[in-house]
Amino acid sequence: MRFEADTLSVNRGLRRVVQDVSFSLGEGEVLTVTGANGAGKSTLLRALCGLLPLAAGRLRLAGLGEGEDDPLIFREHLHYLGPQNAMKAALSIRENLAFWRDFSGGSDGLEIEQALRAVELPHVADLPFSYLSTGMRRRVAICRLLVSKKPVWIVDEPTSGLDRSASELFAGLCRAHCADGGILVAATHLPLGLGKAQTLAMETLFTVFEGDAFFDGEEA
Repeated sequence: MRFEADTLSVNRGLRRVVQDVSFSLGEGEVLTVTGANGAGKSTLLRALCGLLPLAAGRLRLAGLGEGEDDPLIFREHLHYLGPQNAMKAALSIRENLAFWRDFSGGSDGLEIEQALRAVELPHVADLPFSYLSTGMRRRVAICRLLVSKKPVWIVDEPTSGLDRSASELFAGLCRAHCADGGILVAATHLPLGLGKAQTLAMETLFTVFEGDAFFDGEEA
């Protein structure tokens, strides 16, 4: 299986934020997306997941078989962990994770209790999400990657709010995912300690549109 992007471009309003991005990742491979704030890292990751439309280019999950060129189909095989934890504050941890497991259609991931043990929070299953600290909330959100199994993980600043120990724990989960043939795309300001990885350095674009054309503006 390969996750392939060919000359992707993404617009936000009248601005070209991502332009001509290409990569190819095989089983067990990692792409680290770096760049300053505003360089388009989050925009790129959201476009990979189908949360933003592509202005140009092509995505493909080769080796999937039927539907590998159809984003509506192959995106069912992607996990996205964004900067927000995407949990209901009033629901228990168990209820939140059960929702995401069912929403993702996952039946071959870890049991909820197993996933919580993997992030060293086995005791919080029946607590409301709102009771948890910032770091604990992020660790619970990481469990979404574990309760339903997907071959591609796309994570945006995954260690935000985590201390050093929890960040190393997350890196271990990523290494296990890749060792099992998984693919990882991670946007981060901090090294994840994943060893050899491809790096995509994003640069801030100052491209605006006029009618059907676009031109490069100058940085103020």
